[in-house]
Amino acid sequence: MVSGYTVVPGRKVPDFAAASTAGKFRLAARRGRILVLYFYPKDNTPGCTSEARDFAAALARFGAASADVAGVSRDSLASHQKFRARFELPFELLSDPDEELCGLFGVMKIKNMYGKQVRGIERSTFIIDAAGVLRHEWRGLKVAGHVDEVLQTVLAMA
Repeated sequence: MVSGYTVVPGRKVPDFAAASTAGKFRLAARRGRILVLYFYPKDNTPGCTSEARDFAAALARFGAASADVAGVSRDSLASHQKFRARFELPFELLSDPDEELCGLFGVMKIKNMYGKQVRGIERSTFIIDAAGVLRHEWRGLKVAGHVDEVLQTVLAMA
C-alpha cells in the first residue's frame, strides 16, 4: 500500500490487497480485465442493498465486457459474507476495517446523519482499466440509475 496516496484519473492505481469474501483480493491479479470498484457505507442498509442488487442484476453484462465488479466497505468480512449470502451477490466484497483502501481512494468524508456529523464512506465508484489505470470515477453519487451509467461507461471502453 502506498501511504497518503490518492488515486487520480489517468494514472495507474498502486497495487493493493485486501481480505474479500472470495479470499485475498489483489489488484495486480486483475490485470487484463476492467475492474469496477465501488465503495459503499454499510452492509444491509437500504441504499447499499439496492446498489449491490443493481450491480448483481447487471453482472453478466459487465462480464461480457470483460469487467469484474467488487464492493468495498469498512464492515467485517463476517458481515460481508452474511450480506453476500442474504442477497445472493455474485461478486466479491472487500473488507477495509483499517480504511487503507478508503484512504487510497479518498472516500472518507464527514457526513450529516440525523442532524449529527459522522465520518463515513462517501458512496463512490471507480473504473480501473485492464492496464491498471483509473479511467472514471463517480463520487457522492445517488444509487438510482448509477449502475446503468457505470455499465454504459464500461461498454464504451470495451
